[in-house]
Amino acid sequence: MFTVIILLGAWGASTQYNKEYFHYMGRQAMMNNDYQQAIKTLNVLLRFDEDDYEGYFLRGIAKYNLDDLLGADSDFSSALEKNPVYTIAYTYRAITRSRLGNYDDALKDFHEAIDLRPDLPDPYYSRGVTRLLNQQFKEAIEDFDMFIRHEKKVADAYVNRGMCYQHLKDTVRAYEDYERAIRTNREDPNGYNHRSVLYMQQNRHKEAEADLDIAIKHDSTYLLSFFNRALVYSNTNRPMLALSDFDHVIKLDSTNSLTYFNRAIVRTQIGDYNRAMEDYNRVAEYSPENVLVYYNRAGLHSQIGNIDKAIEDYSQAIKLYPDFANAFLNRSYMRMIKGDMKGAQADRQIAERKIADHKSRLSDSTYSIYSDTTQKFDKLLSFDTNLKGSSFENNIEQTTAQNNDINLISLFKFTITIADSTMLARQELYHSQRLEDFIEKVGDDRLHLSRDGSNIQPDSLVALDREVAEELHRKEDWILLFKRGITQSLIKQYTNAVGTLTFAITANPSNPFLYINRSTTRAEMIDFISSIDNSYQRITIDSDPAKRLNNRSSRTYNYDDAIEDINKAIKLYPDFAYSYYNRAGLYAISGKYPEAFEDYTKAIELHPNFGEAYYNRGLIQIYMKDTHKGCLDLSKAGELGIEDAYEALKFYLEK
Repeated sequence: MFTVIILLGAWGASTQYNKEYFHYMGRQAMMNNDYQQAIKTLNVLLRFDEDDYEGYFLRGIAKYNLDDLLGADSDFSSALEKNPVYTIAYTYRAITRSRLGNYDDALKDFHEAIDLRPDLPDPYYSRGVTRLLNQQFKEAIEDFDMFIRHEKKVADAYVNRGMCYQHLKDTVRAYEDYERAIRTNREDPNGYNHRSVLYMQQNRHKEAEADLDIAIKHDSTYLLSFFNRALVYSNTNRPMLALSDFDHVIKLDSTNSLTYFNRAIVRTQIGDYNRAMEDYNRVAEYSPENVLVYYNRAGLHSQIGNIDKAIEDYSQAIKLYPDFANAFLNRSYMRMIKGDMKGAQADRQIAERKIADHKSRLSDSTYSIYSDTTQKFDKLLSFDTNLKGSSFENNIEQTTAQNNDINLISLFKFTITIADSTMLARQELYHSQRLEDFIEKVGDDRLHLSRDGSNIQPDSLVALDREVAEELHRKEDWILLFKRGITQSLIKQYTNAVGTLTFAITANPSNPFLYINRSTTRAEMIDFISSIDNSYQRITIDSDPAKRLNNRSSRTYNYDDAIEDINKAIKLYPDFAYSYYNRAGLYAISGKYPEAFEDYTKAIELHPNFGEAYYNRGLIQIYMKDTHKGCLDLSKAGELGIEDAYEALKFYLEK
């Protein structure tokens, strides 16, 4: 994509020496990459002459290069207010808005620029990129056609047009364009990388390998070329070469847990168990919450006869997610080998019960993976997989929507925890007498409505769950059932927790707070399914989001039961801000962004200091391409004490 660096053309004559001097000094500072000094110089100019449209334009360029995209947009707009036919300002405001994700307004600006100067090629190219990112592939092809008529020696134009054809399933024309890109610039690895995608999709591994070889020859620091060539080697049964490329990736990025994970799988396949174990140990160090690591490492322990270690790792996988039937089945077999027939039988019974329970409860096809106890987890993961920090347990902060950059703050639920000063301070921002009466009725000082997990140690939570279970044996009422539902959820026995909360609701059907916790528990259980289903994604060669679109298969999971519970809570207590906040979160992870926006807005109306709602609404607006308003919401969230808001602002303004 063509982006702005510095323009040194004729800026128009001026009768004021000082004005020309400041223009010159501002450009000179930008030529030296001193954009902050350029802004200071141009600020002086604009204080003396508020109508200097070129000054606003230059300052917009400086801000753009500092990734202050909103500031750049504002300055380009000021330049156009002063001079409505300033073509180049339309072009660069469009580029800025495209980077902000505001594609609709960007396309309007490109249209203005092209109407004013239809003979200039650059706006066609930039509009083509914007349309490509906006998935308007046919229109993007038209723009790249116009650009290529004027500029036939820009390889990236052919690559981008080829990507459009590829997304339209016209692989013949895509191949032709990648060929043209390579002929135009044989030193650029980009064309080879994209052509190799076609070859890999067609199982033409030899040709894909040849292209990746050339890409690596021209850019030996491009990590993704080595990673994907390792996948080609693995797919063609050449594990030693695959290991060599994985070694090189790790040399370039020594903390890349995904590469360690894949290398461990390949090493296991060739019988290099000791070094495979070293790799799994490294992954466990970098990604301690990922259940696949322990599950696979347990299998490796069993292969080398280290039964105790295998049992230990299967137990850790079960601890991370107690509904993982495979882990129970395999641990059962390990215990049988150890002669622990009672333990083996107990594990098998648990596994069979979980499988039967899931089959009876979850008839939707998206849940079939729960009952697939023969599922294997020894496939190589693609580079798009986010292994680090992921797990099979609920991760409500990461949506299953198309945009993986949205990281929503979690849902609020009742939990057992020791409140710190920060939690207490935030609770004081919102008063609900009905909520206070409910907590007093339950009669546990550790009960809080919180978006955070419990800070009580896992062993203590297990003991607490046993304690509540014993009380229930002596006396069954809705309060004890509610508390048991919380403790089961905290130790990640989500299926049992849903059942227990259902009994509590049956005993007290008019209590809105019981529905809230059953809703969040159901959402957590579904997220486990989605995290398994999204563990394997299609391979894409170019990881630069400015140069390619993700081609992942997107699935939306059914949160209807969780949403229905929140609907009941809202019907029973229509003025409770947290119910609207939770329903907004469920809408968001279901891909219903307008509905999520409306509910976050309602939560803010009821709770004007609801920082989490501002934060999440900001992200939703960014995803819906209204970056400016989204960033304003993130700014407000920061004012209200959500520290992550400022990091999010930086992240989204840099994209």
